[in-house]
Amino acid sequence: MSWLQRLRIDKFLLVLVSVVILASLFPCRGVFKTLFEYLTTAAIALLFFMHGAKLSRDAIIGGMSHWRLHLVVFLSTFALFPLLGLAMKVFEPSLLSTPVYLGFLYLCALPATVQSAIAFTSVAGGNVAAAICSASASSILGVFLSPVLVGLLMKTQEGGGSNNTLHAIGSIILQLMVPFVVGHLARPLIGGWVNRHKKLINITDRSSILLVVYTAFSEAVVGGIWHQITGWSLVSILVYSLIMLAIVLVINTWTARLLGFSTADEITIVFCGSKKSLANGIPMANVLFPAAAVGTMVLPLMIFHQVQLMVCAVLAQRYARKQAAAREKSALSVTPGE
Repeated sequence: MSWLQRLRIDKFLLVLVSVVILASLFPCRGVFKTLFEYLTTAAIALLFFMHGAKLSRDAIIGGMSHWRLHLVVFLSTFALFPLLGLAMKVFEPSLLSTPVYLGFLYLCALPATVQSAIAFTSVAGGNVAAAICSASASSILGVFLSPVLVGLLMKTQEGGGSNNTLHAIGSIILQLMVPFVVGHLARPLIGGWVNRHKKLINITDRSSILLVVYTAFSEAVVGGIWHQITGWSLVSILVYSLIMLAIVLVINTWTARLLGFSTADEITIVFCGSKKSLANGIPMANVLFPAAAVGTMVLPLMIFHQVQLMVCAVLAQRYARKQAAAREKSALSVTPGE
């Protein structure tokens, strides 16, 4: 086991950090800036086209009947997180700079992840079918709900109008939702190829994100991001990410138990209701915000993403051991005559 695995550090995070450093040292300018902007737009469209092509209707239909579980996950993703984001206002600007605080508000408005939520649910022994349904539904709904939530949250801070929100929704539909729908409609034709080349699709996904990050941070560096974001800001993002994630995990766990969900369903609620999507968040920020602001807006998301992976990896193993111990105890309690 490598030291990265022991520390549970996602290798992709290291690549992201490398891209940020590259953009800080060699930001794209002039003609190259224009070229990268066109490439970024095309990469985002391809990213959501592939997301649509990967989406299985059978998996979604199979988990739809568990509406109580999906409602809890939905409220955690699109209500609990935004409320926590608004509550952080008390720390701004004394302990949390305004740009970082706005980045957290954006993070709180995003949908849940798909791949990691399902993977952790599976490792922990949760309800995988329900996780697939909840995570997929969150990703789809987020295309519509996230820009609305961003508009509402930012309006409370900056007095933004409804026209900006409507414009953002229109941009999201054109640049993200249309490729997504086209990809899903094309699934009967390309679904088999997509399923056979999941590694290639994953590389395409991550390459698209890296391209967006490089372009966004290049613009941000030219605009002076490192004069706004200090070392203290990075530490504060890490601390507040840990606190926010801990609060959400505790609330989701106790909510699942109070409502009488099984352990398998509790696991699904905990992992699907505590995630925020890097894959959706970075391209969406590129559509919603001015180019110079994107780097600052996604910085809390990038750090929260790694925090959620590390914490949930440990939590998933803990659930798995607990489940295994329960099965072993149950097996030992059964007498041979039974």
